[in-house]
Amino acid sequence: MDNREEIRDFLATRRAKITPAQAGLPVYGTHRRVLGLRREEVAMLAGVSVDYYTRLERGNLNGVSESVLDALATALQLDEAERIHLYDLARAARATPATRARRRAPQSRIRPSVQAMLDAMTGAPALVRNDRLDILATNPLGRALYSELYRDPVRPANHARYAFLDPGAHDFWIDWERAADDTVGVLRAQAGRNPYDRSLSDLVGELSTRSEEFRTRWAAHNVRLHRTGNKLINHPVVGRLELMYDTLPMPADPGLTMLVYTAAPGTTAADALQLLASWAATTIQGEGVPAPDRT
Repeated sequence: MDNREEIRDFLATRRAKITPAQAGLPVYGTHRRVLGLRREEVAMLAGVSVDYYTRLERGNLNGVSESVLDALATALQLDEAERIHLYDLARAARATPATRARRRAPQSRIRPSVQAMLDAMTGAPALVRNDRLDILATNPLGRALYSELYRDPVRPANHARYAFLDPGAHDFWIDWERAADDTVGVLRAQAGRNPYDRSLSDLVGELSTRSEEFRTRWAAHNVRLHRTGNKLINHPVVGRLELMYDTLPMPADPGLTMLVYTAAPGTTAADALQLLASWAATTIQGEGVPAPDRT
C-alpha cells in the first residue's frame, strides 16, 4: 500500500470532518468551497506554516517531530484511535528497507502453548487472530460461536471476508453496520502500521472489488480501536447472544491478539453459552463444522 497516499487521504478526510465553528474559528460569508477546514486554517491551529502543512497533507511525514504530530492531532481533533494512526503513518514513512522487509506479513501460526491455553478455557469462547483478522486458533466454544465463518472454504477463516462477502453476516451480527465499521476500522489501522503487508493489500483489493459496502467504508479512512465492548450475535443454534469481549495483546507473538467472550452470570446469554458448549461437544469434530439445521 502507498503510504504517501494513505497519509494524504487520512489528513484530508479528517480536515473535512471539522467545521470552523467546531474549531472555534470565525466564519465570514456563507459560501465555502471546501468541506470542513481549509489547509491554512489547519496550519494556523497547528502553529505551522501553510506551505509546511501542505507538504504534510501531500503525504510527506518523514522527519516530522512528535511535537508537530501532537499539534496536528489537536488541530484536527483526532480521537485516540486516529492519533495512534497518525503516529503509525509517520513511523511507516520513516521505515527503512530492512524494517519494511521484517514487517511485510502478519504471523500465521501459533505456538503449542497458546493452543493449550485456549483449550484450557472451557467456559468462554476464545480465539487468536492476526491483524489481518484471520482466525488462527480457537477453543471448541470459540469455534462453535463462529461456526458460520467456517462455512466459507477459504482458510484461514477471516472476519472481514465473512462480514462483507457472506450474505448471512447481516443476520449473524444483529448490529451489522457497527460490526462492518469496526472491521474496516481495524483493517485500516493495520494498513497504517504496516503498509507493506502484501496479504493485507490482497485482502483489501478483493473486498474492494467484490463489496461496495466495504469499498465505501474503506474510502472514509476511519480507524477503530478494538479493545473491549459488547457483541450482539444471532447464532443459528442458540439464538440471540449478548456477549462482552476483551482483546488481549500477545507480547511474545507481535501482531497476534486473543479475544475472549463472556456473558454476565445469570443471564440468558450465559445459559445460551452452556447450550452452545453442549452443541460444540457433540457436533464439531476435527476441522469440519456441519451446517446447523435450519428447518
